[in-house]
Amino acid sequence: MRIPLSVAGVLFLLYPALRPWEDETTTAGAAAAMGATAWVVAHLCAMIGFIVVAVALLQFDRTAATVFWIGAGLTLPYYGAEDFGLHAIAHQPNILDLAEDVRYNPFAMTMFGLGLLTMAAGAIILAIRLRTVPAILFAVGFGLFLPQFFGPPALRIGHGVLLAVACVWLAWDAKRVEPAPVPA
Repeated sequence: MRIPLSVAGVLFLLYPALRPWEDETTTAGAAAAMGATAWVVAHLCAMIGFIVVAVALLQFDRTAATVFWIGAGLTLPYYGAEDFGLHAIAHQPNILDLAEDVRYNPFAMTMFGLGLLTMAAGAIILAIRLRTVPAILFAVGFGLFLPQFFGPPALRIGHGVLLAVACVWLAWDAKRVEPAPVPA
């Protein structure tokens, strides 16, 4: 239980720390950021982090884990398009238009937003059930996942630090929490 959640925390830190922070409002900046291998690796860190957290939460609370897993399932297709799709089109002359089509598709955005909010709900359920500082910090981190996208790189990296601390602290504080009962 400690290792997976700690790994997820590190992955959430690596996500914004490794991501190329070029000016994506310009063709050259978008191509440099989205065309970089670091773009793919950074987004993979987040995607794997979501999956690992969903599995790790099973040790704490099945309801929180289930809600979080649904949220991850809704979020991952958008991350896949952002990661692999934008990377594949990075050197197209009309990358800005294509990136806008990928990122701002109403169905994709709705699913992405609902997914992030659902993961936040799973984290909040966990915080309510555990009533520990690390669980509350974990809920705050996931509650801020959607809003952090509207901040500058420093804020987004700070959010990665917050999630890393929350996940690792929750993992190592888990010895004080009784594991969720396994149905017979």
